[in-house]
Amino acid sequence: MKMHCLCAVVLLPLALPVAAAELTVLHCDHAFDATRGKLNGETTIVIEDKRIKSVQAGRIEKVDGATRYHELPGMTCLPGLIDSHVHLTSETSKTGYTDQFRWNVADYAIRSTVYANRTLQAGFTTVRNLGDGDNASIALRNAINQGVVPGPRIFSAGSAIGSTGGHADGTDGYRADLQGDPGPKLGIINGPDDAWKAVRQHYKDGADLIKIMPSGGVLDESSSVDNAQMTVQELDAVIAAAHDYGFTVAAHAHGAEAIRRAVTAGVDSIEHGTYMSDADMKLMKQRGTWYVPTIIAGRYVAEKAEVPGYYPEQIATKARQVGPVIQKTAGRAFKAGVKLAFGTDAGVYPHGQNAKELEYMVEAGIPNAYALQAATVNAAALLKQSDNLGSLEAGKYADVIAVKGNPLDDITLMKQVEFVMKAGVVYREGGRQVD
Repeated sequence: MKMHCLCAVVLLPLALPVAAAELTVLHCDHAFDATRGKLNGETTIVIEDKRIKSVQAGRIEKVDGATRYHELPGMTCLPGLIDSHVHLTSETSKTGYTDQFRWNVADYAIRSTVYANRTLQAGFTTVRNLGDGDNASIALRNAINQGVVPGPRIFSAGSAIGSTGGHADGTDGYRADLQGDPGPKLGIINGPDDAWKAVRQHYKDGADLIKIMPSGGVLDESSSVDNAQMTVQELDAVIAAAHDYGFTVAAHAHGAEAIRRAVTAGVDSIEHGTYMSDADMKLMKQRGTWYVPTIIAGRYVAEKAEVPGYYPEQIATKARQVGPVIQKTAGRAFKAGVKLAFGTDAGVYPHGQNAKELEYMVEAGIPNAYALQAATVNAAALLKQSDNLGSLEAGKYADVIAVKGNPLDDITLMKQVEFVMKAGVVYREGGRQVD
């Protein structure tokens, strides 16, 4: 009797040749070393796919495997800038306080694509979006990541978390029948249990970090710009919940008491910090808390407060109080040794003007090199993205910008970005947008 064997036939895949990766080369007359805060001479940056393959001193005329060369004569290359405080889904307007009753979510979302592109064209390849409505910035983040629209890399906080009637409560100033009672799903909390629910909702919504409002603010229609608006227990709860979920926490805080409470509770950054006391600065230095000044926002609202009818009078009054103070506070904080990360509150002023903050930082007594570090390595550290962002080094994302001349001599050059690359893709060259 014959025995029949049913044997499986295994087909081994043929070893196919792997195509060599195409490389892109940038030739820069100078390059900013963000880690050391120094300017290097002629530099060759080699890019493979989305990341930097090598950064080499001198001009290397021919790089094996390179198919694209970008010549940047007379220019300084820098890491893509990072704005740690933006609002890409809105922009200041004289009609802003009435537009909210006429515009739909889609109106804000469509405009946000324009603001995002403006920000990218200004050399800001990464941003923290600290507050929106209807999670529009999360949708914008996703669209940018999927290549649907151009824009910076977004880390979104979704909606801000605060208390009833506080700076995060979007119904301030509404008539009684429109106010309703916003709750944790919309970021409005009253007590520790609400705090946990709000953070968990943000996790469910796909937020990247948490933004809280422990003090009053300028642009809401309440009466105080600096009163404490979250209790110690609420702050402890929201920060414990956030850190439990791996979120960092940014705290909008103008008033000294709110700053102290937030820092003691363990926030990662204080935003604005207008009335920060010497004791607050000492505490922040001890705790390693970051400070994001947003000088441009303070100056802009103070200017617009003098334009009749631009803001409701309640808001104009607060803007006049805050505007002249923020810049002085930033200078004091730097001298006190508080860690600064760059942020502007874009949307409070027109998007795309972000680099003006660098000029204001220098006016406040902050050296050019440190201002640039605040917008690169420091901001990357605040984001906990130092392995990916903030400096021109092998392995990091190929986020590279270039300006004519030397910004360590003249910081205003940063307002005229000639070249923008994000993750290896060129979006601006020769001072013009690349379509």
